[in-house]
Amino acid sequence: MSFPVTRLRRLRKTPAIRNMVRETIVYKDDLIMPYFVCPGEGVQNPIKSMPGNYQHSIDMLVKEVKDLYETTGVDKILLFGIPEEKDEDGTVACSQHAIVPRAITSLKEAIPEVMIVADVCNCEYTTHGHCGTIVDGDVNNDLTLKTLAAQSVALAQAGADIIAPSDMMDGRVAVIRKALDENGFENTPIMAYSAKYASAFYGPFRDAAESAPQFGDRSTYQMDPANSDEALREVQEDISEGADMVMVKPALSYLDVISRVKSTFNMPVVAYNVSGEFSMVKAAAQNGWIDEQRIIREILTSIKRAGADVIISYHAKEFMLNQIQAK
Repeated sequence: MSFPVTRLRRLRKTPAIRNMVRETIVYKDDLIMPYFVCPGEGVQNPIKSMPGNYQHSIDMLVKEVKDLYETTGVDKILLFGIPEEKDEDGTVACSQHAIVPRAITSLKEAIPEVMIVADVCNCEYTTHGHCGTIVDGDVNNDLTLKTLAAQSVALAQAGADIIAPSDMMDGRVAVIRKALDENGFENTPIMAYSAKYASAFYGPFRDAAESAPQFGDRSTYQMDPANSDEALREVQEDISEGADMVMVKPALSYLDVISRVKSTFNMPVVAYNVSGEFSMVKAAAQNGWIDEQRIIREILTSIKRAGADVIISYHAKEFMLNQIQAK
């Protein structure tokens, strides 16, 4: 049938009808809220390039995550750490005394209902800001695997529910899986940053995590933004090595990649709505150029519509608060 028998506007006539036939809905269970934990006590350092986000000391982080859970029901967080000191290869992150393991222990004691995803990478912990051990001016893949495995075990021992390697080293999922299994964490899932692009959208995060490279860039290990076939190869490799979930990062400029990954592999797909995407929305809203809440809703919906099962987003708390208030 065609017009005038078929009138597609009939199903857009009222809010009730539109809500009834809506195909894509973002729920609280789809969302993970990222946080940055830093040394000290009573510390909440505002992140200027990411309005509303902070570097939290452990005590303040516990209060913030408790508030997130109690006010929005969001029960999943992603943790990044700012250490007391850095070294050349990220070894400072590989013990129970490191900042993130200590934070995990405190969070689990205070709010056991909250699921903690622990990011695994060396960029926050190295003096040079790269994601691994430097040899001859570039990150050495195989030496870096050793610290990634040790860091993963330390995080699991502290109580991390999911280990999320974000470094983009070849073979790291297999090495981490082996290390976890050998230490009694065979049931701890791996959420692999499988298709992580060398993106300009990470700028605000590098301010937040104090992880900007001191020389060069990350193009030898993160993916070329022009490539999507390569993303499928990266995802396939991580799956074959034991990844339980795969991630595409960033999200908005890579919706096509999210869609291809989901349709090709039909396994849990995570998308990271990254700092630059967040900060552009905040800057435009502060200038009165956009309807911020509508934009946030549209962005998160588009990411889920593309095929993401889980969305990591700095908008998560704000989005859910507005959803609750709208009811």
